[in-house]
Amino acid sequence: MRLALRVQPGAKRSALLARLASGEWKVAVSAPPAEGRANEAVVELVSELLGVKRRQVTLKRGASSRSKVLEVAGITADVAEARLAAALATVTTQRERNDNHAEHEDDE
Repeated sequence: MRLALRVQPGAKRSALLARLASGEWKVAVSAPPAEGRANEAVVELVSELLGVKRRQVTLKRGASSRSKVLEVAGITADVAEARLAAALATVTTQRERNDNHAEHEDDE
């Protein structure tokens, strides 16, 4: 299955950030966009999020672009979508908790 991504290299941490209106998944990676390091970090992050081996994920398009297409072997599009949506929901919930915690600290 193919997966369309929008990548933000050089971020503070690597994470799944959002599902864009275009259908792309937005991800951030801490690796810089030099010598293919960000591409490697994207492949590593996606393999972790999808629960597949690193070798099952390959960059098909966008080696020098922020828009990338990955090929993921051994998983259906439906399963991949469900796993990414679940990961995004977890990240969103954690961000909301952190925001609420910060607000309460300001009140004290």
